[in-house]
Amino acid sequence: MAFDSDYVQQMATRLATFQVQGAEAKAVRNQKAYQAQQKALGTLNSALQSFKSAVLGLRSGGKSMLVNSATFSQDGYASAKVATTAVPGSYQFFVKQLASSHQVALEGLSDADVPSSGTLTIGQGAASFSVDLSAIDSDGNGSNSLAELANAINKAADNTGVSATLVRSNGTVSLVLGSTRSGVDGTISLSGSLPAGAFDDALANPRELSVGRDAIVMLGGENGIELTSTSNTFENIVDGVSLTFSKAHQSGDSPLGMTIGQDQAGTKAQAQAFIDAFNALMSSFDSLTASGSKSDTRGPLAGDASVRSIESMLNQVVRTAFGGKSLTDFGILADRNGKLTIDAARFEKAVAADPTGFDKLFTDKDSLIDSLDKNLALYTNSVNGVLKNRRETLDAMLRRVDQQFETIDKQYELYYNRYLRQYSNLMQTMAEMNQTYGMFG
Repeated sequence: MAFDSDYVQQMATRLATFQVQGAEAKAVRNQKAYQAQQKALGTLNSALQSFKSAVLGLRSGGKSMLVNSATFSQDGYASAKVATTAVPGSYQFFVKQLASSHQVALEGLSDADVPSSGTLTIGQGAASFSVDLSAIDSDGNGSNSLAELANAINKAADNTGVSATLVRSNGTVSLVLGSTRSGVDGTISLSGSLPAGAFDDALANPRELSVGRDAIVMLGGENGIELTSTSNTFENIVDGVSLTFSKAHQSGDSPLGMTIGQDQAGTKAQAQAFIDAFNALMSSFDSLTASGSKSDTRGPLAGDASVRSIESMLNQVVRTAFGGKSLTDFGILADRNGKLTIDAARFEKAVAADPTGFDKLFTDKDSLIDSLDKNLALYTNSVNGVLKNRRETLDAMLRRVDQQFETIDKQYELYYNRYLRQYSNLMQTMAEMNQTYGMFG
């Protein structure tokens, strides 16, 4: 009987595998369970962070849950930004004059006309800045060009708000200077200490292309109260309302009527945004904690105490009164699944009766949003939050599983080598016995 080394190795492998397969299967199950929980906790944390961002965004930058709007009697004359502080009311405006920017041109110039010395001074209102013509030669050819002058004006560190450009037509070039802001205060003045020549002559006789004007609007009609602005935007023209005018009236035209009132659709949309964010979070919980059935997969956090704690906290907060008002008072109710719904008719009636109470419920100090943010921080805090601590615990458990795999590999090698020796010895003994038996056959 020949010694079969392949058979010996196969038997050693089978027996060694049998010895460690129980421990290995347990380690694999634990590893998969811990990894699934890690992934699920990441999903949970992302869902909580998304909810917080959506909810905090409802009041970021001074936003309010209340939305007011302006309606106009005529199109094309104005647009409005209406804050929650705006008081409902009706107003009339006669747009006498729109604001415009001052613009002048120095005509009929060429590069050869630009002096290589002297100072050009450009003023606006009480401010001014100067350009030293002896320092604008950018290509080092010993002479200045109109392009170099325009560039020097635009890049002047103390430029008060003047832009320079070149306009070419029929072989002639004009240096056009324009105020970057509208209104009388942006009117450009030109002076200089320059050598006599074509440029100095053009400087003394610029062509005015447009006049710098303030916007003039009459409140109450054509003969009402005069309001002025350096731009076409009038900030807080009435409390909480900023208007930007885009078209002027002609004498005798009907004034522009504006009515300020609560935008019920916009306000409801704000409430719906909160509801949608809340319900999306609850749907994430449902997916992560599904109990499982023949047709549905069991969620990786089914029965998880942390998720139950978060759900309980959220359900309690949305049922709590803040500033004497709760969501229920405004027709926002939780169903048996913990998700929020809105009774539109009840909502509109309640907000119309107490708009301030509705806004304060969400945006006042220690409001609903503050409470949600504070309570969720216990779980989402990146330093000592519950979810962070749980992920770190799972990391440690996964490291222990890795150590278990290393131990199992070592045990497997010990078993394999032991069985390999035993079977090798057995096969050797059998071979010797067969040889001895053959001697007496």
